[in-house]
Amino acid sequence: MKATKECYPCLERLVRQAADLATQDPELKTKAIYEGLKLLKAEFSVYKPTIPVATLLHRRVRTITGNPDPYLQIKEAEMRMGEEFYQSWNANSEVSLRDCLVLAVRGNSLDFFKDLETVRNDLILPVEFAIDNTKALETKLKKSKQILFLADNAGEVFFDIPLVKKLMEFAPVTYVVKQSPVQNDVTLADLDRFGLTKDLPQVITTGTDTPGVDMAQTSTEFKSAFKAADLVISKGMGYWETLSELPAEGKVFYLLKAKCQPVADSLNVALNSYVALLR
Repeated sequence: MKATKECYPCLERLVRQAADLATQDPELKTKAIYEGLKLLKAEFSVYKPTIPVATLLHRRVRTITGNPDPYLQIKEAEMRMGEEFYQSWNANSEVSLRDCLVLAVRGNSLDFFKDLETVRNDLILPVEFAIDNTKALETKLKKSKQILFLADNAGEVFFDIPLVKKLMEFAPVTYVVKQSPVQNDVTLADLDRFGLTKDLPQVITTGTDTPGVDMAQTSTEFKSAFKAADLVISKGMGYWETLSELPAEGKVFYLLKAKCQPVADSLNVALNSYVALLR
């Protein structure tokens, strides 16, 4: 998915937010914002996805402020909320694949541009898929031998666990997180902090710090796992923005909430629609 003109002010907002979270030092914050906006002006293009640009912006802010994980407090707050929802939902062990998909995509309502109370209210709203390829997923699962699960935001892990367990009834699952911090995306350190590795099967990383996944920057391990998988569960908008640039092979199942207009337009759905798309 290529960037649109609407993406530019969103990336400006991202620079300011990242700097605000990264430091309380006024001079460092001003410098991070100035350098970030200058970099944005130089790198932004409607002929490429936003993800490579966002990656550079985050790296610049982290370098200037000396903060390796500006979104840490947001991640921890979202994970505590996710854990709360998981504990209440997990009481019912008899669940269908569709139930697990609905719970997982509900978790994609987490949004670092929104306050937690707004997100909490979003999490209890009904889920209806504007694009619903769940039947096609069921058919695909019956033939799958290796499943790759691309995780998104840290707080979503609790919403993912039931789906991961359900998928394991069909084939081995490898859960993929980020190598190092970027935005509120989950990392190995986040999983360890909340003791979640025991609830997941094999865990690997993308080998990099990009939102979504920039295949050119990923590790050899990730590239091999992606190629070997006959089914990839892709959570969140970042993966849609990047992986949709690759040729469709009928093996990537996008599970997301279209939280911004450019993404919604690219999928031909209304803003804030839920999507379950096999491509």
